[in-house]
Parts: sequence; structure tokens; C-alpha cells
Amino acid sequence: MPHPLVLVCVTGPESTGKTTLARRLAEWLDTEWVPEASRRYAVRKGSELLASDVSPIAREHIELADGAVERVRARGATALVLDTDLISTVVYARHYYGAVPAWIVRAQRDRRADLYLLCDVDVPWVPDGVRDRPENRAAMCDLFRRALAARAAQAAGDARTVIIRGDWATRWERARDAVASLGIGRTPSEA
Repeated sequence: MPHPLVLVCVTGPESTGKTTLARRLAEWLDTEWVPEASRRYAVRKGSELLASDVSPIAREHIELADGAVERVRARGATALVLDTDLISTVVYARHYYGAVPAWIVRAQRDRRADLYLLCDVDVPWVPDGVRDRPENRAAMCDLFRRALAARAAQAAGDARTVIIRGDWATRWERARDAVASLGIGRTPSEA
């Protein structure tokens, strides 16, 4: 039986520092991070995402995450960092297309992280060629909060959520401390 692996998911609306935080946490934990599947998919597609793209994005996330789990387990690591997960796919699909395939909803319930770091929108939105929605960021963040709260209500003992806000240094400290509270990672003085 494989050893337990702690999954840390950095999630939230676009342009909130998720990728930077995921990379930094993975480095601090001496492990891998799984890149955001929807971003990779959008870059390859090169045009607006449609409802028909939701399932391929979810399948790509699963493939990326499963491959990373195998690699980090093989080398004896104790944690994996996800730059979003299927909860993000569910939130965006419902918001932009009004529905999400049932198989993705089931998969996100089965594939939960141990800790969710929800990045707040209190940092400036920065365009990058893929991001396209600087408006209504607070409303989108609220959709993530509600999705994570609903998930926790469905399953006793479900993953903990920590809101990550503040300047970049504060965000890092809060994320690192939340991860360290799981008994993994180096001490803050080693950060």
C-alpha cells in the first residue's frame, strides 16, 4: 500500500498569485507542483474556452495530478502541491456555462486535497494573455468560498480551507504556516 501523500491545493480566481505560491510551496516542501490544467489547455487552444472544453480540461488535470502522485511517491516525498484542482473546474463551469458534467462533480469529491489555500483578490489583476476577466473578482472569490464550504458540509472531516490575503510576503507566510500545521515542511526559520 502506498504511503499517505499530503495534497495541498492553491485555488481561487485568476491573477491572485496561485502559480507563484504553488511553485514556492513545492520548492519549500522539496516536492513537485501540478500546473493549472485550464491554463495549459487555454494556451494550447489559443481561443476562447467553451463549455465543450470543460471535460478535456478536467481529464488533463487528472492526468497531470496522477502522474505527479506516482513520481513523488516513487521518490519518497510526503506532499504534492496542486495549482488548482477539479473544484476550480466545477466553479468556473457553473459560472460561465451554467452546468458542469456530473462525472467531474463526482471526481472532485473523490479527489480532494488535504488543505485548500484560497487566494483572495486583494492583489492587483495583471493581464498576461490568458487572463481575461478583471471584473467581478470578489464575486468569483465568493463562489470559490461557497464551493469549498459546501464541500466541507458534505463530508465530515473534509479538507481545511485557509484564506490567503495580504501583500506577497504575508501571503507566503500564511500559506507556509498553514502547510506546516499539517506536520510537513521545514520550520519557518528554514523557509
